[in-house]
Amino acid sequence: MAFAAALLLSGCADFLNIRTEATLPTTGLDYTKTENIFLPVSAAYASMRMGEGEAYNYVAVMEIASDDADKGSSPDDGIAISGAIDNFTVDPTNTAVADIWRYFYDVASAANYALESMDKFAEALTAEEALAQVRECRGEARVIRAWAYFNLARIFGTVPLVDKTMTSEELAAMKASPEQEVYKFVCTDLDEAIKVLPGEWDGYPGRYTCWTARALKSRVALYMEDWKEAAAQADAVISSGLFSLLPSFRNVFLPAGENSSEILMSLQSSTLGQSTGDAPMCYYAFIQGPRNNSSSNMQGWGFKVPSQKLVDFLDARGDVARKAATILERGTKTPEGDEIADICANPYYNGKVYTPSRYNKWSFNAYGRDYDIRLLRYSEVLLNYAEALKEGAPVGSLTADEALSLVRERAGLKPVEATLETVREERHAELAMEDCRFFDLVRWGQAAEVLGPLGFKAGKNEHFPIPSAERQLNPNLPQSPGYTY
Repeated sequence: MAFAAALLLSGCADFLNIRTEATLPTTGLDYTKTENIFLPVSAAYASMRMGEGEAYNYVAVMEIASDDADKGSSPDDGIAISGAIDNFTVDPTNTAVADIWRYFYDVASAANYALESMDKFAEALTAEEALAQVRECRGEARVIRAWAYFNLARIFGTVPLVDKTMTSEELAAMKASPEQEVYKFVCTDLDEAIKVLPGEWDGYPGRYTCWTARALKSRVALYMEDWKEAAAQADAVISSGLFSLLPSFRNVFLPAGENSSEILMSLQSSTLGQSTGDAPMCYYAFIQGPRNNSSSNMQGWGFKVPSQKLVDFLDARGDVARKAATILERGTKTPEGDEIADICANPYYNGKVYTPSRYNKWSFNAYGRDYDIRLLRYSEVLLNYAEALKEGAPVGSLTADEALSLVRERAGLKPVEATLETVREERHAELAMEDCRFFDLVRWGQAAEVLGPLGFKAGKNEHFPIPSAERQLNPNLPQSPGYTY
C-alpha cells in the first residue's frame, strides 16, 4: 500500500492536494478501469501522512497539552506555538491550531473525493468482482473520514460537517455542527464501513478492516457515553480471536511490531529502504527524536517529551516494563546499542517512537522515517471494554477484571480489581505519550483538577479555539467557548 501511495504521489499529485475549498476533478481518472479503483483510496491514506510542519503541529495539539508531556526542544524553540499550548495561553491565531484544522479537513476532503470516485466506478463498471472492490474501498474511505472528523470534534467541539466536495462559496455558507452531532456522523460512517469491509486483507498489511472500524467506534462511543455500544464493539473485536497482545510491551513500538496482531489502525510510513528519492514517509517520530544527539540519524527536533510527572507516575506504580518502553532517558544506551548522549537538550524523550539506528538510512537526519504511528491498539480495545463495563454496560465475552488483567499481566503487573479508577489509571499508564491523555481527562471531567496547575481553565480549555483565519473565511463559524476572537 505504501508503494502504491508513493507512485500516486509522483504520478497523480492532484489527487493528494485536494483542499476542502476545491471542486471535484472531472478529468484524469478512467473510471472504466478496475486497476484504478484503489487509487483515490490510496490517496486518502497518503493524505494522513505528515511532513515536518504537520507532524510538529500534530504532536503539539494532540499531546503537549496533557500532563504527560512537556513542550521539549530548547527553551526558546516553539515557545509561541507549542509553548502556548503547553501552558494554555493558546489563542485563535496560533499556527499549530490553524495547521491541525487544515490537516484534518484535508484528510476528510481526500476521503470525500474517494467516496465520490467510488460512485463513478460503480456507474461505469458491471462485473461483480469490481463492484465488490468498489464497496470495500468505499468502506476504507469512510474509516479515514471518520478518523478525521472524530479528531476535529474532540479538538474543536463544534465544526462544519463537509461530506462532499464543495465550492468556496458553498463552504463559506456552511453552519457548524455540535460535537455530539459530529460523533453521530462518525458512527454512521463506521457502521457503513463495518458492513462492507473484510476482516483482513490478503497481502495488504495496514489497510483498514471491519475490525478497525469497530475498534474506532468503541473509542468514539466512550466520548458519547454510549457505554453499551462501546462495550459491544470492543467485545466484537475481542471475540473475533484475530488479535492479541504481543508478549513484550516494548516490541509493540519497534519496527517488528508494525502491523502485528496488536495493531488495529496505524498510519503507515516507510522510506522503502532507500536513502534518497521519493518515499511515503512520515515525520511524526522525527519531530520527537532526541535533540542534539549524535550521530545525525539518531536525532530529531526533541518536541513532546515525557514530563517528570509521568516518570514519577510510572515509578510509583512499579511499572518497569512500560517505563522502559515509554521513557528514553538522556545519558543511557538502548538495548540495540544506540546512545542518548549527555548533551541532549532534554532529560527524557518519547521512547515509543524510538527507531534503532540501523533503520535510519535516509540521507539527512533520518530518525524515525520508517515509524508507523500506532493509532489504535488491541490493549486499548480491552481497556475500552473494561471502562464501558464499569460504567454499566452488560458483560460480554470477558469480565472487566479479565480484560484489565490481560493488559496488566503483559506489562508484568499483578491483577487488581477492575474499578473505574483502576481502569482509568491503567489506561493512563498503557497509552502514555500516544495522544490520548488530554482528551481522556476532558471526557472524564478531570481536566480542570489535573491540568489546572498548568494553566487549564474550566469552560475554556476543553477545546481549542477555532482558527481566526477560518472564521474570516466563514463568518458562520462560532468561536469555541472562552475565546474572544
